[in-house]
Amino acid sequence: MNIIISALLLMLTGVGYSGWRLATLAPLPPLWRWIIGLGWGVIFVVVMLCFIMRTQIPVAVSRILNPLGLSWMVYLLYLVMIFLAIDLLRLIPLLRPWLQPSWPLAGGVLCVLMVIFSWGSYTYHQKVRVPLEIQVEKPLEKPLKIIGISDLHLGYTIGRDELEGWVERINAEKPDLVLIAGDIVDGDVRPVVEDRLAEVLNRIEAPIYASLGNHEYFGGEAHRRQFLSQTKIQLLCDSVATFGDAVYLIGRDDATNTGRKSLQQLTAGLDPSKPILVLDHQPHHLEQAELAGVDFQLSGHTHRGQVFPLNLLVDRMYERSHGYHRRGKTQYYVSSGIGIWGGKYRIGTQSEYVVIHLSGRAD
Repeated sequence: MNIIISALLLMLTGVGYSGWRLATLAPLPPLWRWIIGLGWGVIFVVVMLCFIMRTQIPVAVSRILNPLGLSWMVYLLYLVMIFLAIDLLRLIPLLRPWLQPSWPLAGGVLCVLMVIFSWGSYTYHQKVRVPLEIQVEKPLEKPLKIIGISDLHLGYTIGRDELEGWVERINAEKPDLVLIAGDIVDGDVRPVVEDRLAEVLNRIEAPIYASLGNHEYFGGEAHRRQFLSQTKIQLLCDSVATFGDAVYLIGRDDATNTGRKSLQQLTAGLDPSKPILVLDHQPHHLEQAELAGVDFQLSGHTHRGQVFPLNLLVDRMYERSHGYHRRGKTQYYVSSGIGIWGGKYRIGTQSEYVVIHLSGRAD
């Protein structure tokens, strides 16, 4: 709760500061400055109300307001950063005359924002193919080709057209199986059902196994499970499956459920000579997989912060916020996600899908 309150206070401070600086960016009459400043505050209130009430307002309205509102938060972040940079540069006497309120300054800020967000939008839509060689120290009759993805966040922002493109990419790889490390649905399940996204997911030709993410709990886990039951996805929630009698697949419940089973409980009784693969959405306490004798763990959740400079903050929050990692004999990959939460921008991070080539010990 303290984190939520602190985040809201920080956001309110950012809204106030950026609203004031927006109003004084160009030499406008006082009335227009008040209109701009108050208008910026009204936008913030509307965004917050739409986010809080997104499951109560009509789907057609949410399809417009939800993506705009979440994008607005990214705009707010970069406006604050740009205005802080301008204010700091004004401390340099040589630069101060060039940074006084003026139309050229306002135009320059607008151009910088357009370049940043054009690049961020372009980067988001470039789905990076990440090849990953994983050799486990156990025998495996034949290598497996696995597609690993996370954080689809299907809903108001990501819909049918985009998902169809992802499915085409996955099928083009001709994998043996597909693993999804949580956050398939982004909050409200209504747009997912209305767009019949289960039909699209069912076009994936390979077997699919998935674990829950924290977003599956937003607005009611039961609704997400009901949607997933209409797909060919085999949901592993604190449960174990065997793929082709060759490897164990363990899907952990999300850490949102503080009563979830431990990896020690889930691996108890398994044949230790077979490779053990784990899906665990949030990459906390990576040592648990090592202690449980897991061979490979796929996680997501972090998005690696999505945009600069949040990626630097997220890098400090986790032992590994993105990419390949190893502890002893246990190997990990933390995906930055194929989808996005919020506006469709990637600045300093990437949207990705992982092509895993799993091989066993060469006897």
